[in-house]
Amino acid sequence: MSEHPVWEVFRKERRGQPFEHAGSVVAPDADFAEAWAREQYGRRGESVALWLVPRDSIRDVEDWADEFDLKYRRVDGYSIKARLKEARERAGTAGPG
Repeated sequence: MSEHPVWEVFRKERRGQPFEHAGSVVAPDADFAEAWAREQYGRRGESVALWLVPRDSIRDVEDWADEFDLKYRRVDGYSIKARLKEARERAGTAGPG
C-alpha cells in the first residue's frame, strides 16, 4: 500500500455548473497531485476547472439535529396555532379552538 496521501478531485465540466466529485489520485505532494489530476481529468478537455483536497482534510459531518428541532426552518413544518394550543393546554388555560 502506498504511503503517499490520497487527494480527492472535484471537477467542473462546463462554466456555470457546480463542481462534482470526479475521483481520487495518490501523490506525494500538491504539485504532483495537480499534474496527475490534470492528466486524468482534464487532458481531453472534459473539465474547465479542478479542485484538489487532501482526503485527510475532509471533515465528515454525521451528527444532525433532531428533525423536530429544525421545524421552524421549514415552510410547512411550523404551525403557530398548534404550538399555542399545546402551550395553553399545558398551562391549563385552553381557550376556544
